[in-house]
Amino acid sequence: MKKTLIIGATPNENRYAFKAAKMLLEYGHEIVPFGIKKGEVIGHEIINDWVSFKYIDTVTMYVGRERQVDYMKKIIFLNPKRVVFNPGTENPDFYILLKDAGIAFEEACTLVLLRTNQY
Repeated sequence: MKKTLIIGATPNENRYAFKAAKMLLEYGHEIVPFGIKKGEVIGHEIINDWVSFKYIDTVTMYVGRERQVDYMKKIIFLNPKRVVFNPGTENPDFYILLKDAGIAFEEACTLVLLRTNQY
């Protein structure tokens, strides 16, 4: 299963980042919720300070282009297999950096990828 770093995690059950965390767990994936909101997501404490994350397979983005700037180099340093840009998080400038680093990326919805067995 794929260990997934959720950038923009939130305890708000109505947000897609929360729904994705829940579905990732239901599909047997390990989650690492990271965001500025305090709280937890389905029993997983939201990490508010960037730490040395290990063995991240996938990063799924739930923050807009402007907020991604703080994380771009950090994500590249993690060297995940891929980064998923959910609707509203598209960032062509970041795509160039990821491509140069040999990291796969896609504009897709994590929920749809899971439901269609493409995750």
